[in-house]
Amino acid sequence: MKGLSRKIAFAGAFLILICNSAVHAFAAGALGKVPPAVFNISHRGASGYAPEHTLASYDMGQRMQGDFIEIDLQMTKDGELVALHDESLDRTTNGKGLVKELNVADLKKLDAGSWFNEAYPERAKLEYMGLQVPTLPEILERFGTDAKFFIETKSPEDYPGMEEKLIETLYEYNLIGDQLPFDKIMIQSFSVESLKKIHEMDDSIPLIQLLSYYSPAVITDLEIDKIKEYASGVGMHFTSISPGYVKKVKDSGLLVIPYTVNEKEDMIMLLDWGVSGMFTNYPDRLADVIKLRTGKGSINTETAGS
Repeated sequence: MKGLSRKIAFAGAFLILICNSAVHAFAAGALGKVPPAVFNISHRGASGYAPEHTLASYDMGQRMQGDFIEIDLQMTKDGELVALHDESLDRTTNGKGLVKELNVADLKKLDAGSWFNEAYPERAKLEYMGLQVPTLPEILERFGTDAKFFIETKSPEDYPGMEEKLIETLYEYNLIGDQLPFDKIMIQSFSVESLKKIHEMDDSIPLIQLLSYYSPAVITDLEIDKIKEYASGVGMHFTSISPGYVKKVKDSGLLVIPYTVNEKEDMIMLLDWGVSGMFTNYPDRLADVIKLRTGKGSINTETAGS
């Protein structure tokens, strides 16, 4: 019986060893599909939980371990850069008309938070009422030493001098320079002209060419070569891309950073495909997925919706 017991014990130990090896092999395979540094970009801040493009939303994105604050830029009548997604004031403020029709002093009188409480009563907060549209200097003043920024030039053809004003402001706040991480500032745009203008002013800034696809994404070698002349990567809606598209673009040396990814299932799928990062309204969810995939556990998501 002792000999049989020893055989059973050995068989059990061997089985455990095999199972553990399989688990480690699976984990290694999963880890291999996660880029070394997957960018977790807070889309307009943690805009699933707070009014987009407000300091409250940016604050929450930082607390939820977003790597970047995304800032969409518009320009006021008197030439100030401000954070708003739309050219129009109608959707996210109590104002009417276009951003470019107001001076910054008048823009500051608008309420940029109450709309969120009305649209999402389950996440409404009293402190969101009366939030202001922030200027770019206000954002950089508040977060500049700690945060990374993913900045988009919106409709630059409507705002002459936008690129020059942006670069001037970034230099003023010491956010461009060889002493900084290469990705301290990243700039994106749908406008090829805008990105090329920025590249001519400072070719050290990583640029992302945004692409619009109305059918499954296809990109030619010639298109890739042209983009690589000035940009470090491409961005597009995540539903338009495929594993083959991601592989082709990444094999060329460009980053692939899709938007706007809010469900964990989609985040996992895109990590499997090897994307370089993604924009999300819920940076806590993406932080969770990345940490679980890399075997580092889960983050504390008590801030979600709080």
